[in-house]
Amino acid sequence: MNYTIENTLLYVEDLSVAYGPKMVIKDVNFVEKDVLREGKVTGQVIAVVGRSGRGKSTLFRALTGLVKPTSGKVLIANTATGLDNDAKEVKEGDIGFVNQKYTLFRNKTVYQALMFALRNNQETKEQKHEQIMQYLKDWGLESVKDQYPNELSGGQRQRTAIIEQIFCSGHYMVLDEPFSGLDVGNIEAVKNAFDLITASHEFNTIIYSTHDIELAVELADSIYVIGYPTIDGKLQDYGTIVKHVDMKELELAWKDFGLDHIEVVKQIKAAMMAS
Repeated sequence: MNYTIENTLLYVEDLSVAYGPKMVIKDVNFVEKDVLREGKVTGQVIAVVGRSGRGKSTLFRALTGLVKPTSGKVLIANTATGLDNDAKEVKEGDIGFVNQKYTLFRNKTVYQALMFALRNNQETKEQKHEQIMQYLKDWGLESVKDQYPNELSGGQRQRTAIIEQIFCSGHYMVLDEPFSGLDVGNIEAVKNAFDLITASHEFNTIIYSTHDIELAVELADSIYVIGYPTIDGKLQDYGTIVKHVDMKELELAWKDFGLDHIEVVKQIKAAMMAS
């Protein structure tokens, strides 16, 4: 499994967020780099797991610029240049964010919503139309392009929301619990969506949370466990990263789920239970 590590795409340093006197996450540090595989376009898939109330949603709000960090910073690459020394601090809109509600315009059809998402794109209307139709075809939404959100299934709403964010935000995408409450068919549809996103550009980076540890280990090439750390024998009451698993280093990334993956699942569950 040949791969090389290139420039930094996401850099998080000493990130802390407090709401009033309550520290929710503290001293979160991680770096994700562009992964190149020979003869294959490979985006990055990063999973964040942890027990409820440990700060995953707050971390996602900070990563996407929806909440200002109390201290620390989140930097993303200027993907136009791809230079390691050309990074910028995240602001709202730089990173696509799909929450569990898949919020869509109630008064716009799927097609109209996607056209609106491309409003700042400099292409012609015909080029935008072609792009939308290609995405609808690839994502299995052609048949519902003229339907409104209340006429769509949960899976169709979710896929529309993801495409909307891709059109608005470029290479970075944060998904809060994208597999939550989905049946087997829709889980497969989201997996396929991940494949479509990562295969379309090497800078494309998906960051998602899930309570399903098996899905984290199966799909991600980098996994972060967020939990309460133990310091001097005492469990703290703020979230931070307590474990990182690099599936690439373990030679388990981009492989079918097997016995070695199950061993990683056990390790992650143990880390979660201790935090």
